[in-house]
Amino acid sequence: MFQLKTLSREAIARSLEKAERYRLLNEPAEAESICLDILQIDPQNQTALVMLLLAFTDQFDKRLGPALNQARELLPHLQGAYERAYYAGIICERRAKAWLHHDGPGSAAAAYDCFREAMNWYEKAEAVCPPGNDDPALRWNTCARLLMRNPRLQPASAERTEPPLE
Repeated sequence: MFQLKTLSREAIARSLEKAERYRLLNEPAEAESICLDILQIDPQNQTALVMLLLAFTDQFDKRLGPALNQARELLPHLQGAYERAYYAGIICERRAKAWLHHDGPGSAAAAYDCFREAMNWYEKAEAVCPPGNDDPALRWNTCARLLMRNPRLQPASAERTEPPLE
């Protein structure tokens, strides 16, 4: 169909800045495209991988299924145990927030479960994080505060399930 143009290696740093700027402008598709261009010439670029993962999570409100799968597929490519656990937590936390915005039947319980899963990942990240890095604790506290402030966020209850029709 189209032959995509290739970036030069010298353009990577500037392109990463542009991708970050697009994310901050709430234009994750543009950031995604830039990161894919960078990864074409530098497949192990950790900054581009993280930025791409975040660009996918920025799209959870619009296309949760595909973006969720794409974000999860990037986790094994992150180099450290800390990074894999921390960004797994980010994925779960942002998925929980997407459930909150969905506001359909079962969305509160799904959001609760995702927040708790995120908190578990943040605890794993905290156990292996570099000294002076409290990011996992900050994210864990954010999730905890959201759960404490929003009483409708509760785990799914077995009592709420309907018995099968005869």
